[in-house]
Amino acid sequence: AVFVFTMHHPETTTVFLDRFLVSAESYSIPTVIIFNKIDIYKPEEFDQVSELMATYAEIGYKVLDVSVTKNHNIDAVREILKDKVSLISGQSGVGKTSIVNAVSGLNLKTASISESHDSGKHTTSFAQMLPLDFGGYIIDTPGVRAFGLVELERNCISHYFPEIFKTAENCRFYNCTHTNEPG
Repeated sequence: AVFVFTMHHPETTTVFLDRFLVSAESYSIPTVIIFNKIDIYKPEEFDQVSELMATYAEIGYKVLDVSVTKNHNIDAVREILKDKVSLISGQSGVGKTSIVNAVSGLNLKTASISESHDSGKHTTSFAQMLPLDFGGYIIDTPGVRAFGLVELERNCISHYFPEIFKTAENCRFYNCTHTNEPG
């Protein structure tokens, strides 16, 4: 899975990202996080993105900063997708289809961000699997507005956060939820 994250225009929250990652982990789906639109960030915003990238990389996720308009790291995205079947996901307007177009040479329909709502316009209305001329397939998906964890039991959710799972074996509590236990 490839998750596309943007700091703004539109804003993706880390809660949204974490829910996606938990869901992918629960099905053992490796995930790459693309921090897109880095060309539009002010220096302090780029510093925030760099901190987030470092945090998720430390947890064990592959992360990549990308700018479609500047052709930054598009070759690295191709390398990640090569000879795999990959799903690209994220909120509407984060640039999923623009990334697909950039790596594949396709010309799928895209639209600008809604200025009044600072959100995507749901230009992609259905998921489609597309062959990549360098090997593999990519599944371009419509934007997601919200992401819930419906079928995961509360006491199992911590198992899908790699950074918690690594240290959980040393926890002194059985079935710890890592929320209310002392220490």
